[in-house]
Amino acid sequence: MLTITTASSISPPLSPPPAPPITTRQPPCQPINRRHLLLTSLTIAVSSSFSLVDSSIPVASGRGLLQMPPPRLTNRYFLVRAGESEFESFGIINTNPVAKTSVDSGLSERGKKQTVRAALDLKTLEACERNCWIWPSITQRAYQAAEIIAAVNGVSRSYIVPEYSFLDARGLGAYEGKKLEAVSEVYESDSISSTIRPPPIDDGTPNESVSDVFVRVTQLMSILETQYSEDTVIIVSPDSDNLSILQAGLVGLDLRRHRDLSFAPGEVRYVDPSSIPTYKQPKSAVYKCLNPPNCN
Repeated sequence: MLTITTASSISPPLSPPPAPPITTRQPPCQPINRRHLLLTSLTIAVSSSFSLVDSSIPVASGRGLLQMPPPRLTNRYFLVRAGESEFESFGIINTNPVAKTSVDSGLSERGKKQTVRAALDLKTLEACERNCWIWPSITQRAYQAAEIIAAVNGVSRSYIVPEYSFLDARGLGAYEGKKLEAVSEVYESDSISSTIRPPPIDDGTPNESVSDVFVRVTQLMSILETQYSEDTVIIVSPDSDNLSILQAGLVGLDLRRHRDLSFAPGEVRYVDPSSIPTYKQPKSAVYKCLNPPNCN
């Protein structure tokens, strides 16, 4: 007997029961610590950069505060005193930094002519033949001098770098407003000790010794020697003392004798480390001043 089997009559094969859903216990969400992530990424970056450094390559030594006198200079330097100021034309001492940007502290008509001659002297010396940097004091007469120097020598104004404090005129304290002839008393004290300061005054004018000025011009030279290399730098000062004290330090001259290197208004001088003036015995080796600056 033929038996016909239909699909409906066939029992489906038994299949394994479905696996229960897998549930994992998730930890509670933690807030992202962005500071931690930043520090971690920085640490990784720094570590990676150090690992890329070849220890066989010598590390360049940094240049810090310049030692005076320096064993060598990286750059070529010209020292320029700005021409006569309006106050100097009236024979008045004016060193208060409060008024250094005032129009009254600018160049006199004679001072402008002196500065043009200085600019022409620099051109003759080919100071800016291969370009140069001009570093003037922000004092009005020094900055005006820098602009004249730049114009005569074809230097872009972008190469004028104003200096805001290291090249201020030497503060003469109680001598402020006196006749220029009174400066001789300050220089008499300078020749005895580089640490003697002019008498103080309460109008904001500093009273600086030779040593005080020496510290800031040394700081200036340290900046220039670090910032530039194999360049020409023209330093423009509003007075003589900044430059005479700087040059004395550069050539190793006793600072008490900086007056021997004094600059006339509009004078230009190339820094020659080998030019040390003939030595003169300082007055302090002969007698002592008991009542500076009156040392008769």
